[in-house]
Amino acid sequence: MRRILLLAVSAAAVSLGVSNAFAQSGSVEKAVGGYNFDEAAKEAAGTKDFHSADGHLTFAIVTHTAGNGFFDPVYVGATVAGNLIGAKVLLLGSESPTDDPAREIEILNQIVQDPTIDGLIMTTPQAGAYNDIVKAAEAKGIPVATTNSFDGTILNRSKLSHTGQDASAAAIAGEALVKCLADKGIEKGSIVLPSSTAMGNIEVNNRVTSAFNAIVKGLKDAGKLENFKVDAGPENTGIDTNPNDPVNGIVTLFESRGDVVGAFAGNNVFTPALAKAVAQTAMTGKICAYGFDLGPAQQDALNSGDLTGALGQQPFLQGFWPVMQLYLQIDRGIAAANLDTRAQLVTKETVGNVGKRFEN
Repeated sequence: MRRILLLAVSAAAVSLGVSNAFAQSGSVEKAVGGYNFDEAAKEAAGTKDFHSADGHLTFAIVTHTAGNGFFDPVYVGATVAGNLIGAKVLLLGSESPTDDPAREIEILNQIVQDPTIDGLIMTTPQAGAYNDIVKAAEAKGIPVATTNSFDGTILNRSKLSHTGQDASAAAIAGEALVKCLADKGIEKGSIVLPSSTAMGNIEVNNRVTSAFNAIVKGLKDAGKLENFKVDAGPENTGIDTNPNDPVNGIVTLFESRGDVVGAFAGNNVFTPALAKAVAQTAMTGKICAYGFDLGPAQQDALNSGDLTGALGQQPFLQGFWPVMQLYLQIDRGIAAANLDTRAQLVTKETVGNVGKRFEN
């Protein structure tokens, strides 16, 4: 009987302890300032009538190449964000499969005159070309955010949020290329980084430089730099290659060197071309070939082995965050905040995971 009583008392104590624990769970019901969180979380009364005063927010996102698939997940991300906040998002961009800043600017000049627009998101691949757009938008009271490519010289840069991948992320591909050479037991040869500064994309130039520096550092750290010729052109921004015929340009580059064992391409123009050049010269699996972006062409090349690896920019975020940032500026008065989307290195072993939720 004594043992039963002790067990009962112990059980009661445990029960009491659990009850006390639940009573002290740390739940916070109101702010220190006294206001209610549920009430404070509601949208401001005038948000839906911001600028256009038509009862709903309308944002436009304009890119410099909607024709190659890269920006598809950007548009998905923008749509998801718009759905979350009840905003309409116009998905716009150059129809070209290659970089076309001129067409993008043409679209921007039209859309900034649209009286229904409450916020503008744009890519800025051509440094110095978007100041008039920003000036026109600000004159109309339309907040602006930039995404993907970065223009450090744009008007009122510090007041505009930017979402995108810092070019230094290309070092990840450079490091992977050096490791690939070691894994394959390759001890000497040429490593080439084809590109074109004529395209006017500063971000791509910086990517090539970052990859070049990482390759040189990796080989130097391994004590093998003197065995390789790493060539990214005279300014380390890429060996000049015709962007209008990049495949033949890279094939010619391979054939002229005769000992290419590694290559890096810094954008969606030269990466698919690099893969095709590798296939055409029967170098699949023999060299370490790395590129940028994870569109359909890159995914096919990774599966076939024509590309060893490619860097993704996590572009879903490049659509999602700018929409949310503009909303926060309008509804909460929150100042522009930047987001670095970093890099995702994808190989043949992991490419199957890409695109399952429209993210590449």
